[in-house]
Amino acid sequence: MRRKASLILLAFAVFCTALSPLLRWYAFPRLAKIPAHQYQDMVLEAKDATLLDYGTMQSRKVDKVSIVQTLKGNVEASEKIEKTAGRDVVVWDGLSYVLGPDGKMVSKIPERYIFDAHTQEPVHATGEMVDGDPVRREGIEFKWPFLTEKRNYEYFDAQARVTAPIHYKGTQNFRGVNVYYFEQTIPWTKVPFPKTMPVKGITPESVAKTGTTRWYTTVRKFWVEPATGAPVYGEEIHKEELRGGTLLGGRDKVTAFAGHVKMREDYIESTVDLVKSQRVLIMLLTSYLPWGFLVLGAGLLSLSLYLEARSRRPADPSPTQTHEPEPVSA
Repeated sequence: MRRKASLILLAFAVFCTALSPLLRWYAFPRLAKIPAHQYQDMVLEAKDATLLDYGTMQSRKVDKVSIVQTLKGNVEASEKIEKTAGRDVVVWDGLSYVLGPDGKMVSKIPERYIFDAHTQEPVHATGEMVDGDPVRREGIEFKWPFLTEKRNYEYFDAQARVTAPIHYKGTQNFRGVNVYYFEQTIPWTKVPFPKTMPVKGITPESVAKTGTTRWYTTVRKFWVEPATGAPVYGEEIHKEELRGGTLLGGRDKVTAFAGHVKMREDYIESTVDLVKSQRVLIMLLTSYLPWGFLVLGAGLLSLSLYLEARSRRPADPSPTQTHEPEPVSA
């Protein structure tokens, strides 16, 4: 009976031990992915910012500039691309909508970001664009890969339409979450005017005829939860200038925007809570369950060997039987 039990335990031990690496190295890369229908929005603010009044072409200090960013999963487009790409694809239709202190539009820039649902690597397909201009992204944007590493990554800058390194700067604790801090600097770069301008009658084409150009620089900062690869917080020290041309009335340059852009407090709280819940799911597949099954397998193996050893132990000798002396018959 002990030997039968030991064989059953041995079978379970082998099963648990084999399941441990399968969960981590086979199941996780296939199960962890960004859903195609995901929707998220974010509000960022730059307080005490500098903003250009296109009506007077004068820069002025304002109390606040708000940036509303939305990312909406386009399921129909992703399914269409998957047919030819041969892998799980996510299509995010994004919009960055900038509002001045009076609530009126300053600019709006749409973009379409196409990427691999599992690795977050860009997928090049028709429709990939920024503000209507076709682009070919290299590197990541918006989200880091699952199980982010302590290293530099290539990050796509939508304003400049260029890819540049974003540097790992260290590990920090952000509101109870251990995060990796990354920073990217884009030097002064000539960039296109937005297709939608804040004043009627002013278009990128009409501005181009004046010889005035738009320049941009930023220091981009992200605090990324490494298991999910999701940023829990972000900032930008952002500056834009108009340079040269007749539009500036003889001035060499004028500040179009300057401000320290930060996530609004309520969105910080909701993002941290969401990332914490998603982190548990990732850790189940990469750590908790694999290590749990490995420990359980080792425990079952030890118990199986113990029972097997008990079954092979020699039995105790039988007690010697003593007989009462029989009387001698006469």
